[in-house]
Amino acid sequence: MQIKRLLKFWWVGLIAVALIGGGVTLAVQSRGAATAASKQVTKTKSKQPTIDWQRPSESKPYPTPANFKKFNVLVSTTKHRVYLRDNTKVLYTMYASTGKDDSTPKGKFAVEDERGQFFYNAQSKEGAHYWTSFKDHGIYLFHTVPTDKAGHYIPAEAKALGHSANSHGCVRLSIPDARYIFFHVKAGTPVTVV
Repeated sequence: MQIKRLLKFWWVGLIAVALIGGGVTLAVQSRGAATAASKQVTKTKSKQPTIDWQRPSESKPYPTPANFKKFNVLVSTTKHRVYLRDNTKVLYTMYASTGKDDSTPKGKFAVEDERGQFFYNAQSKEGAHYWTSFKDHGIYLFHTVPTDKAGHYIPAEAKALGHSANSHGCVRLSIPDARYIFFHVKAGTPVTVV
């Protein structure tokens, strides 16, 4: 009788331990999976999306400035974006990199007559393609990501596009975005930098 009772309690105890042990194991596995998932989400959030500086910023066509009565350009130095607008309505958004150390002047300006297909600045050892002046007649420009003296693009410099301020005061853009401004945005178009 004693043995039967002990065996009965032993089985109940064994099942209870198995259930509790399994539950603990499941909980530990769940916590481990949750921690791994949390790390994965954290990694994903902290990694900046790759921006292809050789392609337009958006997949839709660029706007035709002549089709809009109040076509203008807004540059955000904090969001690293250039907005092509009709009055305040955004028509197209471009990734940009403005001046580090707040070197891009803020205020109201206008696209100027000066523009060119290539320049090289020996002092900064950087050049760019498709430049269009918006202040001080050739000093502050919209242009492509930087190039070397031979006109070859510098991919390491292009990484800042859309993410951080990294220029010497100009507004850097992807190659097609700079080309669009060069060919389609006329002198006199209002430019606001904030």
